[in-house]
Amino acid sequence: MEKLIYSLFTSLAGYVADATGSFDWAEPDEEAHSFVNDQERPIDTYIYGRKLYEMMAVWETPEVFPSPTPAVQEYARIWQEAEKIVYSRTLSAVTTARTRIEKVFDPAKLRDLKARSERDLCIGGPTLAAEAIRAGLVNEFGVCISPVIVGGGNPFLRRRLPHVRRQTLPPQQSSGRAPHSPFVDFFAFGSLLCRTFPGAWSRFARNKTPGTRCNIFVAL
Repeated sequence: MEKLIYSLFTSLAGYVADATGSFDWAEPDEEAHSFVNDQERPIDTYIYGRKLYEMMAVWETPEVFPSPTPAVQEYARIWQEAEKIVYSRTLSAVTTARTRIEKVFDPAKLRDLKARSERDLCIGGPTLAAEAIRAGLVNEFGVCISPVIVGGGNPFLRRRLPHVRRQTLPPQQSSGRAPHSPFVDFFAFGSLLCRTFPGAWSRFARNKTPGTRCNIFVAL
């Protein structure tokens, strides 16, 4: 059985989009994009809600990007080669290959998919991820923090999640920079955020599923 990973870019205070729904502030540069590619290359299946799927579908046609960089082109290939599952009651058709629609989130079916998968799965979007967290399915959290303050918006974690033990991440030494990347696996920064933004990152916690990890990457 492989891992189910919930991973997104966030602001300093833990928002994945601002109050207007925009996340332009999280757009990675070429070096950061290469790092993201390294993290997502092992992914076999992406799991989305309708809104996030419709935003991500642009990767099916990367030629629409003006002057796409090598990292952008590589991510497009990674995304196209992966399977996609879209949970939506309203979506009747998809516009991308290797994509299927599920009308209802069924934890048992997702648990079975994990058990049968030979590679990791990645779930996206706070609402859908909250359902998977409640069901005890998420094995790993990945937070890529952009050094910006957006003042509010859509949080990485929903507030009242049963079966989630809330804790402040303990301060400890950095585990080192990722090779050739502006990101660093920086658990001590989680403690700093909890002191700087009370209540925001104190919600960042690990699922009760044994072996769940929290990985924080900070854009420097």
